[in-house]
Amino acid sequence: MNFRTFDLNLLRVFDEVMAERNLTRAARNLAMTQPAASNALRRLRDALGDKLVVRAGYGVEPTPYALSVWPAVRDALGQLRAAVTPEEFDPQTSRASFQLAMADATAALVVPSLLAGVLRDAPGLSLRVQPLTTRDPRPLLESGELDVAVGYFPGVTAALALTTMQADAPDVVGIERLYSGRYVCVMRKDHPLAAQPLTLDAYCEAKHLLVSFSGRPFGFVDEVLAAIHRSRRIVLTVNQFFTAGLVVAGSDLLTVLPTHFIASTGLGDDIVVRELPLEMAPVHVDMLWHRRQENRAAHGWLRERIVQAARSGFEHSAR
Repeated sequence: MNFRTFDLNLLRVFDEVMAERNLTRAARNLAMTQPAASNALRRLRDALGDKLVVRAGYGVEPTPYALSVWPAVRDALGQLRAAVTPEEFDPQTSRASFQLAMADATAALVVPSLLAGVLRDAPGLSLRVQPLTTRDPRPLLESGELDVAVGYFPGVTAALALTTMQADAPDVVGIERLYSGRYVCVMRKDHPLAAQPLTLDAYCEAKHLLVSFSGRPFGFVDEVLAAIHRSRRIVLTVNQFFTAGLVVAGSDLLTVLPTHFIASTGLGDDIVVRELPLEMAPVHVDMLWHRRQENRAAHGWLRERIVQAARSGFEHSAR
């Protein structure tokens, strides 16, 4: 393919067909006739040497090659669109909607302050906060299913740090540190281990509850234990820190919670907090977003408010 003579308008047709998976709807969205859209798709197929899409039911299905190049095409078109038609954003009149993901412990700290600011300064804005179900939200940010993810993502932050060291690696995810905390062991107030220092042997011999977003019964604590050739018995996994606190307050299970979350549980009179008998890395809570969002004024406004809300909530929890 000779890129110098390549018709970039063909990529707009390709992007719309990929988004709709239907040639008729794609043509309508582009204010084109279906034959014109079909002809554009044929020309792109000839230029790229791939079928790109094949008929399937009432629409089309992309080829593996089309799926591989679409994210880059969509990002490039989005950046070009933002450059020539910058988004205008007035918080007082905006009706924008954003999809966020965070664990309940994070939401308890961030959302109250964030909501207060939104209701005050952007009353028409809508926020959709969903549970965080993965330690790597990059695919959800890439697909547009999420606008922002907030949480503890050690694997992602390590990968992003490596990317910044490689000049030819794409930097597609933005990241900002919101606050840092630590994990502690939590048990019911009259638990047999509550009246004595918590040793590593006692901790490993106890029964445990694990907060696991994926349901996998192996977490960060277990990784540290495995490194020193120890293990623990996990009896139950749940996907919410608040549920973990409630269960532990009424059972003999131990769990691990972020220190900044404990005050918001309302369980202070029913639980005891003990330092973990092993060295754990700090819990760094970060905000992640896709770089293509950075030209959106509304998205930038939202990120600023999340930073303010997170830091305000963390400072309040530390008092």
